[in-house]
This record gives sequence, C-alpha cells and structure tokens, in this order.
Amino acid sequence: MLDASLRHPTVAHLAEQLAVRPALDATHERGVRLAAVAAVIRVLAEPELLFIKRAEAVGDPWSGHMAFPGGRHEPGDPSLLETAVRETREETAIDITHAGHLLGRLDDLAPRSPMLPRIVIRPYVAIVHPEVQIVASEEVAAHFWVPLTQLLDPSTQSEHELLHEGARLRFPGYRVGPHVAWGLTERIVRQLLGVIDPR
Repeated sequence: MLDASLRHPTVAHLAEQLAVRPALDATHERGVRLAAVAAVIRVLAEPELLFIKRAEAVGDPWSGHMAFPGGRHEPGDPSLLETAVRETREETAIDITHAGHLLGRLDDLAPRSPMLPRIVIRPYVAIVHPEVQIVASEEVAAHFWVPLTQLLDPSTQSEHELLHEGARLRFPGYRVGPHVAWGLTERIVRQLLGVIDPR
C-alpha cells in the first residue's frame, strides 16, 4: 500500500525534490535548544498533511497552537530524526519507521519573536500508510488531515491576529478546519508547498 502512495505523482515529485535540495542546517548556532517535527503525509484519494492542535498547557509558549507532531531533542535521542520519530509516536501513536517512509527534510527554522525560547526546529517529511490510526496523547487536543491541493489553493490562506502590548499584530496562516496554522507551522507549510510547487 505504501508503494502505491510513493508512486503518486505529487509524492514522487516531492521525494525527488527533497533528495536533491540542500537543506539549511542551523544546528551549529550556540546556546540554542534543538527540536524536530514531522510533516506526515498520507494518500487517500489525494495526498493529505497531518496537523495537530496542541492541548492547552500552562507555561507552554505554543499552547493551543496548530502544529506538527514533534518536540525537543532529548539526550537519549541519537539524532534529530530520532527526535521527530519518537515525538510523533508519543503524540499520535504513528511510528514513521514501521508505518511509513522518510521522504527528506526541510530547512531548519527558529522563532522570530524574542518572546519565544531560543530553539532551532528541524522539519522532516514522511509518508505513512493510508490506513494508519491516530491515538492522540494528552498533549494533543485534536488532529486534522488536510489535502495538499487545499493548502495550495490561495483561498486557504488566512491571518492570525494577536494583541500584544496594545498593538494588534497580524501573521500569515492557513485555515485548518476551524483553526489557523500560523507562526512556525505556517513557515513549515509554506516551505513544503514551495518544494511541491515553486510558483
């Protein structure tokens, strides 16, 4: 079943581009924590991208945000890829190594806001069996599969408004169900879509 998913034209094109595209590595920056996330794709009628909504948690700067499965690198993780695999398994019960295939990675990212922790996030892209079942952990309030064609449609683009120190700030985003994916998640989505369709 995964072979058929890998043969889908969009997935095959994405894998081909990720294989030849040099990814920006920012892990050399001093004094930052490292983290990794997984942009997980399945193919039903068409390729779909998995989003999670993080549960509300005191002290979590990304509490309640739309995100990809992932988290901080731990000392026991042999690599950032293993961090993404472990966190995805813990948060969604999806084991990328057994139920999927790694397609590649995107550029490392860091938050642009000084209010957020100093952290470098490495996004990996993986495809999983279409029948994979999600069992969300308590860290995940909801999950959504969104067709890539929908994300590529300009009508899906949106904005997130944030009130900070009396100023109303606006950030670009993508509509995901009743929510908006913005911030680092929006930047990862935009990067992924740019690999699929550079236009």
